Amino acid sequence: MALAAAAALRRLNLLSCARGRALLLGARVIRPGFASASLPDRPAPGGRHIHLSARRSSTSKAASLHWTSERAVSVLLLGLLPAAYLYPSSVVDYSLAAVLTLHSHWGLGQVITDYVHEDKLVKGANAGLLMLSAVTFAGLCYFNYHDVGICKAVAMLWSL
Repeated sequence: MALAAAAALRRLNLLSCARGRALLLGARVIRPGFASASLPDRPAPGGRHIHLSARRSSTSKAASLHWTSERAVSVLLLGLLPAAYLYPSSVVDYSLAAVLTLHSHWGLGQVITDYVHEDKLVKGANAGLLMLSAVTFAGLCYFNYHDVGICKAVAMLWSL
């Protein structure tokens, strides 16, 4: 099904910008190399700014590695949840602290990427997110070391 959909999109010439394929915009076909040159970067109606050029700092290999890491952390989290229920221990507690913090850090980072567009605001939001993630991880480690730990705390909540 996915291959058929991709083939249909390819036939309709809607796949964008990879290896010289054309991008269909309305009734005009614009080549990807000329799309950002022919369309100026300007604010859209409503005050939002539309960026037509790709970021220069990101590479496809780094993005692919990041995507793979996000999926690996999600799968690890899915495995840690039953382990926390079946075998509560300090190793599982600290693993949960690390994986939950990393998972939420990446998720909130995507929210910032999607909704914050001004450069100064992006830098401030990313700095705030980094501080929030560091405090979250430190707080969870403190809770694991000085209190009952994440696994037993959740078990205590469920027993109420």
